[in-house]
Amino acid sequence: MNEIIKQDGFTYGFNPKACDTCEGNCCIGESGYIWIAKSECEELAKHLNIELEDLLHNYLRRIGYNYSINEKKLSEDNYACIFFDLEKKQCSVYEARPKQCRTFPFWDYFKNRVKEVKEECPAIKDI
Repeated sequence: MNEIIKQDGFTYGFNPKACDTCEGNCCIGESGYIWIAKSECEELAKHLNIELEDLLHNYLRRIGYNYSINEKKLSEDNYACIFFDLEKKQCSVYEARPKQCRTFPFWDYFKNRVKEVKEECPAIKDI
């Protein structure tokens, strides 16, 4: 039985089992920011078994006072998170992914853009 995750304030639910067949729609697409907090940087560096400075220099970009995970360009207007494994079609740092990734698709942005999130994510279910 598939468990649908629900969150207050959202008119849809999320079936995490659909991630198994999605192939990373939320990790691939238009360029954008993948925000990561300082504490998450430390956790990710530890997960990758690298120094924090190496993570900051090789995998992140500074935007003002914040950090965003780098992307790799796949084609014109098509990018993937640098930690998305294109062969396996899954996140290579899933256990240490940042809050932005952990909370998808329950972002305030999508509260009034249900059609958009449904087009991006096959795990979205009407509740």
